[in-house]
Amino acid sequence: MGQKKIIKGVFWNALQLIINKSFAFIIKLILAKLLVPEEFGVVGMAIVFISFVEVFNDLGFGAALIQKKETDYTPNLLYTAFWTNLGWSLLTYLAVAFIVAPLAASFYEEPVLLQIIPVMSVGIISNSIIVIHKVQLTRIMDFKKMAIISNISNVFSGVLSITLALLGAGYWSLVFNSVAGFIVAIPLFMHATKWTPKFIWEKEDFNKIFGFGFYFTGTKFFNNLITKIDYLLIGKWVGAYYLGIYTFAFILTDTFRSQVLQIINKVMFPVYSTIQDNPAEIKKNYLNVLKYNSMIISPIMAVFVVLGEEVIRYGFGEKWLEAVFPLKIISLSILIHMMANSYTVLLRGIGRADVEFKLQLFKAVFIFIPMLTIGIYYYGINGASIAILINKSTEVVIGVFILKRFIGLDYREVFAFMKKTWFFIVAMILIGILSREVLGLHYFITFILMAVVYLFGLKGEIKKDIKHFSSLKSS
Repeated sequence: MGQKKIIKGVFWNALQLIINKSFAFIIKLILAKLLVPEEFGVVGMAIVFISFVEVFNDLGFGAALIQKKETDYTPNLLYTAFWTNLGWSLLTYLAVAFIVAPLAASFYEEPVLLQIIPVMSVGIISNSIIVIHKVQLTRIMDFKKMAIISNISNVFSGVLSITLALLGAGYWSLVFNSVAGFIVAIPLFMHATKWTPKFIWEKEDFNKIFGFGFYFTGTKFFNNLITKIDYLLIGKWVGAYYLGIYTFAFILTDTFRSQVLQIINKVMFPVYSTIQDNPAEIKKNYLNVLKYNSMIISPIMAVFVVLGEEVIRYGFGEKWLEAVFPLKIISLSILIHMMANSYTVLLRGIGRADVEFKLQLFKAVFIFIPMLTIGIYYYGINGASIAILINKSTEVVIGVFILKRFIGLDYREVFAFMKKTWFFIVAMILIGILSREVLGLHYFITFILMAVVYLFGLKGEIKKDIKHFSSLKSS
């Protein structure tokens, strides 16, 4: 697959990310000023239960279809996947409305979840309607259309959410922000692909994608367990107020990280699938992924590590100051995670979803869940953030082994490729600590100094990447 096509995919996904995150920041800023932590916490409680159900929403069929070789990718395969998905999503939604919502309300002793969860779960049905359309656009790497649709949908939901917040709708402004975009997305995806399902369902086609889908869904389940067990336990043991504080710190840090990785991984999954028989190309592409992830995510996390208190105090208000410690520790954990990330998507792309599943199962059962349980039980949200720091560090060690085992990438090669980027990220943090904590300079001057160190140190890399993206203008 051509480098230009990959860069073009990254460009459109990056554009989507910039617009989406800009609107998301404005929305969260307004909501943080208008709402109290308890309201964030209640919505966080709903998200925990919904996310576990959503894991099974597409049965892994979307990823299975993207990974299929061209000779196995047939119209009947798409029809079978669509109708299976839709039927399953309808059953799933009914289970959410009549079983999961009452269970969540009872578990947290929050009756309002009986109304919130069914509304927030509408996406279960909506997403099943457009999953095949997304597969088609992903396989041909038409990320431009996907970015346009995503941006329009998110602008719509963002404007609606802000309007509701200004009208005093409270937590409902958060609820509708998560589901309103589908109203716009469904007709736009249908128009973009011109694809209409026929009433065809073949057992043979179902069997072709169920195996991969099974492992992929299992992996998603344990991924979700890893990323949501903290929400579940904090909401139960510590309460809605501190879950709201923790959720807010997470939105600024790990949610941002996961969205950046999702954008780049969405491009790279079909790329890895295409070049799965070419180890040299896989290595080259993975190293570039590692570089782009670090260059985008690490400087922001570095600012949070040094100036986290100022960001929250002056950006969101003193009522959120208890989020400072989790914000700084989670930011530090993400900086460590950037040393070896996105390797699970690489495994999936080369057809080793089984290994990815077993790996996530091992991490969830023996590392992540025990650490978070101990941390939260004894130290609340601060303990949770320290547990995340330990978990991310462990994940890097595992990643080093996986890269060596499956693509022959030695970590010395990774270090040689990434050393310049990592050096200036560390320098950026040290300059920030020196200027703010030792010299007592104003936080804005500290921020400027950190930015200068980063931009000056990596100006060559940044210029080279900008040149790559600029070359797409003629295409």
